[in-house]
Amino acid sequence: MDKYYLVLYLAILLALWTLYVRRQRRIQREHAQQLKESVEAGLVEPPSLHPAIDPLRCLGSSSCVTACPEEALGIVNGKAVLVNAASCIGHGACLAACPVDAITLVFGTEKRGIDIPDVSPNFESNVPGIFIAGELGGMGLIRKAAEQGRQAIEVIRRRSGSGFDYDVVIVGCGPAGISAGLSAIEHKLRYKLIEQESSLGGAVFHYPRNKIAMTAPVKLALIGKVRFGEVQKERLLEFWQKVVTRTGLKIGFRECMEGVDREGDGFVVRTNAGKYRTRSVLLAMGRRGTPRKLDVPGEETPKVVYRLIDPAQYDGKAVLVVGGGDSALEAAIALGDRPDTDVTLSYRSEAFSRVKQKNRQLLEQAQRNGRIRVELESTVASIEPDSVTLKTKAGVRKLRNDAVIVCAGGLLPTPLLQKIGISFETKHGTA
Repeated sequence: MDKYYLVLYLAILLALWTLYVRRQRRIQREHAQQLKESVEAGLVEPPSLHPAIDPLRCLGSSSCVTACPEEALGIVNGKAVLVNAASCIGHGACLAACPVDAITLVFGTEKRGIDIPDVSPNFESNVPGIFIAGELGGMGLIRKAAEQGRQAIEVIRRRSGSGFDYDVVIVGCGPAGISAGLSAIEHKLRYKLIEQESSLGGAVFHYPRNKIAMTAPVKLALIGKVRFGEVQKERLLEFWQKVVTRTGLKIGFRECMEGVDREGDGFVVRTNAGKYRTRSVLLAMGRRGTPRKLDVPGEETPKVVYRLIDPAQYDGKAVLVVGGGDSALEAAIALGDRPDTDVTLSYRSEAFSRVKQKNRQLLEQAQRNGRIRVELESTVASIEPDSVTLKTKAGVRKLRNDAVIVCAGGLLPTPLLQKIGISFETKHGTA
């Protein structure tokens, strides 16, 4: 009888092991296909901070794959690799999840370098009095970006000087900027916090719906330790808004920095809304840059935006999406799935290149089903209150329109910062 149970036990173990092996092989085939599609689409360069995996250390445990909220990692040939490099935002959850320390977070690759400003351990740039914290300095992780903003203010508050309107002008309202603003209030500094967009949260605001945004606690001045584990984007933004309301943090929205000039021991920060004389400047903006605009009549109207946040807000409306990259295709596809939404996608070239195969297929399917119209070789001529005019290869067309979403990328802040005098180091796959 004992022998019978032993054989039965071994048979069960063998069956379970066989199922496990088959499942792992299937998953690895799927990951290999994802990697192949990324290579074919030319989407193999991560945009910023990303994991570099040591193949000699990696055991292929899949811990990093499971931990990655962006689904950027996969297992191919028994090792972890970036199968969707373009979707990686440097979340860093993979680093903490790896059981054998096979992952390092780095900037750039051998083929494409990334410019990172030179910053001292106290977050001061090579220009005395100008500090950098958060994503611009290479730290996209929310917890660490917020901590950098807090620590930078600790240094700034010890700088002496008088005759200025402000002790610090903070540029950017992401985690680093919000944290810095709270610290400025705590230390009774005269501060000015500006944000070029109409919303707080920085890059987090532009995450897809329900995206996991933070996986570690963060310490904020006036608030204390925020014990978030994994939290979705919407809940985190709601929390930031409550913090602003509770603390009275003042933010100048839709105010874009246009330049910084030295004045005596301080600076004059120029924006589209005015000039501010300040002892110190803290640059806490992201690396997304200023949205690239169309420069056509009517673009300044409120119905024009530069990213899709919530497709549901366009239900029943006529929407024009402009652009030919993955962000434009994904926006059009998401809108095409909404009820009674009239979607047109305009792109200046004759074909979509360097986009994910999956997006290309979903777009073609939406076209066949009549959910999306595609206007290739077209450009926007003007934007009117109830319509939009396109120049197409067939002539000028006027379309009924309630909203325009421009997905044409951004203009990085690097040239502006170099003009200020900030120096950069180009990283090619290094920390």
